[in-house]
Amino acid sequence: MDEIQVKKTRWRLTLGEGSEQMFGPLEGTWQGRDALLGFLYGREYGRSRNVRGGERTADLSNSVLTVPEWINQVHTLFPRKTIERLEKDALERYEIQEMVTNPEVLERATPNEVLLKAVLHTKHLMNQEVLKMARQLVQKVVDELMKKLARPVQAPFLGALNRQRRSYLKIAKNLDTKSTIRRNLKHYDHKAKRLFIQEPIFYSRIRQLADRWKIIIVVDQSGSMTDSVIHSAVTASIFWGIRTLKTHLILFDTNIVDVTEYCSDPVETLMKVQLGGGTDIGQAVAYASNLVENARKTIIVLVTDFYEGASPHRLLSTTQHLVQSGVLLLGLAALDERAEPNYDRNLARQLANLGAHIGAMTPGELAAWVSEKVR
Repeated sequence: MDEIQVKKTRWRLTLGEGSEQMFGPLEGTWQGRDALLGFLYGREYGRSRNVRGGERTADLSNSVLTVPEWINQVHTLFPRKTIERLEKDALERYEIQEMVTNPEVLERATPNEVLLKAVLHTKHLMNQEVLKMARQLVQKVVDELMKKLARPVQAPFLGALNRQRRSYLKIAKNLDTKSTIRRNLKHYDHKAKRLFIQEPIFYSRIRQLADRWKIIIVVDQSGSMTDSVIHSAVTASIFWGIRTLKTHLILFDTNIVDVTEYCSDPVETLMKVQLGGGTDIGQAVAYASNLVENARKTIIVLVTDFYEGASPHRLLSTTQHLVQSGVLLLGLAALDERAEPNYDRNLARQLANLGAHIGAMTPGELAAWVSEKVR
């Protein structure tokens, strides 16, 4: 976009609806920004635009663009200084205070990931009473995520079948079909032509990996990475409970926060997240490299969009050193249920050329990848 078009676009956003003929239509993410500005500043004229259409709303319903959705999209589409101004105007000028001042609203709200993300974006604005209620909401959403993700993440680490040992763990996939039929032939009913199973036989599973591997999960906490931050915290907590892994969890923007001591409690981890700010991926990977003890039994999982705010030289040189030492470095552009990547492909390609593994995974796919590498 050239300079003249940029100026036209900014004037179009400033003047809002009715200025299309003079400045032309908006395209791409600019349309999204326009809708978000309209949702807020349209109140000046007794109206509020929204993405889905319908009447103005300022509650937590799902019929139109809601306050939580507005907050989440603002943190995705605008720079930090603009976000601060929009939040200030929302709270002080238009008194859209449901998310940060009213514990009764939070108590009535249905816990879901949209609301969780909005809480993470606005918790710095909450007083202690509202923050306490918000924490309970975060706990409910995390509990549901733990139930949903625990099995896919744990399953690859259950071990291989040991056909030489029997087990009293009665799991269908451990059933020894041939031995079960042979053992129960005496219970065959000739009249009914049915075999009644009174004594099922099961295989046991071999516990893999006597030596613990270290997995260091390094997570970009910039605003666009909110989904991955949430799923990374939950996934790290599940990894923490797998005895064959020693798990570390690092959050970063231009600063680094090592939250390993809270790794077993994803709620505590998420309440320490500071979304937004710049991005220094190289500094974060360098920090992770200092935690490496046995390079050939270490996996570093870097969860980021690869948009480096600092010079990429440090990131590239540290990556090269880690790969050459034997560390497995996995760069993930997404870690959530959808695993839809949006990332700087140029930098990701450079890392891949140095020997890093690059991809986009769900937590279950990550667990399967880790399990395969450590076997």
